[in-house]
Formats: sequence, structure tokens, C-alpha cells
Amino acid sequence: MDDCGDHLCPACRFGPAGFVVLVEEESMPKIIVNAFLTLDGVMQAPGGPDEDPEGGFLHGGWQAPYVDEVMGRVVTEGISDADGFLLGRKTYDIFAGYWPKITDPDSPIATALNSRPKYVVSRSREHVTWNHSSLLKGDVVAEIGKLRRQPGRSLHTWGSTDLLQTLLKNDLIDEYRLFIFPVVLGSGKRLFGSGTAPVALKQVETVTSAKGATYHRLERSGKPQYGQMGT
Repeated sequence: MDDCGDHLCPACRFGPAGFVVLVEEESMPKIIVNAFLTLDGVMQAPGGPDEDPEGGFLHGGWQAPYVDEVMGRVVTEGISDADGFLLGRKTYDIFAGYWPKITDPDSPIATALNSRPKYVVSRSREHVTWNHSSLLKGDVVAEIGKLRRQPGRSLHTWGSTDLLQTLLKNDLIDEYRLFIFPVVLGSGKRLFGSGTAPVALKQVETVTSAKGATYHRLERSGKPQYGQMGT
């Protein structure tokens, strides 16, 4: 994939005259990366053979044998947790070709994707037609910086391998939500490419499914610390 819930906006609480006025601070939205990964870090085309055959990739659909209720629940909760979505052009095209057709109000994934802002990074697109979608062109890092100065809690990425390399190199990721599946492919687009900025992480949640898939939620924890083993 070139590549997920309802959110509350910060609000002010006002009391009657003569009482203290309490104003909740508006926080800068975090950039949260969601990714389906093989054990060797491949994230290309988890959903099907035709999803992304770029580079002669022959393993499309590798995630399918591990889908179950546990992982489905975590994915749904993750998408429902987003204030907006930051997507690469290929992932946007995949999503825009499917989710606008899902109009069931009881589908939390469709509700989130169809009703919330979607920011699309593309060098080739001139316009986007899915409702609540906007193009980010030119200096992508600067445009993302503008988004991060707006109020909100989170911008989520799904798929979007090329976009993720830009985020990684510029140290713009606040949290990872990684779905790791027990399969090794040996080739394909990977999450962590060369040029990734070093960062230390702390695990805040983990879930394991009966089929062996694991979910890891990791937050930034400063820079890596180094030492000497055995001393």
C-alpha cells in the first residue's frame, strides 16, 4: 500500500460571572503510524495479490491467513481513534475506491474514513474527490508542520510506505501501532528504510491473537541510550 472512529475536539468550560473560567489547552496532534508487518518488516500489499505488485512483488495478500476477531477489533478501534488521516497517493486511491461505497452507519471504519479529514501527499495528483480530502504538495515536511500546529489529538497513517520514509527521516512520528504477523517473505517494501532517524520507544500496549499475530503500541521515549554489556 502507498497507503483508521470518532473524536472529541478540545473545548472550553465557562462558569457564571464571578467564577473562575477554565480553558482546556488545545494540543498539537500526534502523528501515529499504523502498519501491518511481516516478521522481517515487509509491509507491501498485505491485503491482496493486486494491491501493490510494484517491483515484481509476488506475495500480495500475506496477511489474510492471520485475520481474526482480535486483530479486527484492534484495527477498528485504531481507525475510530483518529481525528484525521495522512495518506500517500497509492493508499488514498485504494481507500477512495472502496470506502465511499460503504454507507452503513453502523460501520465504524467507514464512518471514520468517510467523515474525517484526509490529507493526501502526492506529486502527481492535481485534485482529490473523496469528501473531506485535501492535497499536500510542494514541501511536504513544511505542510505537515502546518497540520501539526492545528488543534486535534491525532493524525493516523495507514500503509503509505513512501510517505513513511519522509516521516522517518525527519523524525516526525510520535507513536507506532504495529501489527506483526508470523511470516517471513524476504523481499518487499519495508517500514524502516535507510535514513531512519534513531529514536527510543516505550511499549504502552500489546495484544496477541490466537493465530500468532501481535499488536504493539509504542510511544516516543527520547533518544536511544547506549552502554556496555557485562559491566
